[in-house]
Amino acid sequence: MLEIIRPFLQFARNAPRTGYKVLNSKRGNKNFYKGKRVPPVGRHTRKGGYQLIGWKLPEYVVPDLTNCELKPFMSAVRPARVETAEKKE
Repeated sequence: MLEIIRPFLQFARNAPRTGYKVLNSKRGNKNFYKGKRVPPVGRHTRKGGYQLIGWKLPEYVVPDLTNCELKPFMSAVRPARVETAEKKE
């Protein structure tokens, strides 16, 4: 029986039963760099340094909130914790 199946086994897919592992920077070789979908903000110099490029830096536009009537969702002072569970007798 094995003699009949043996020629077909060489074309079978050799995949693990549990599936393939996720390819990340720890599983790749030393030159593999996956990144986090963020563009670089500079370039590497010949001497091993890193030079930032001004037009590549992100620019955050924050509105002026000095006279804002809105309050923060969480208060800065946390209220004391009150135990409400009753003891079972």
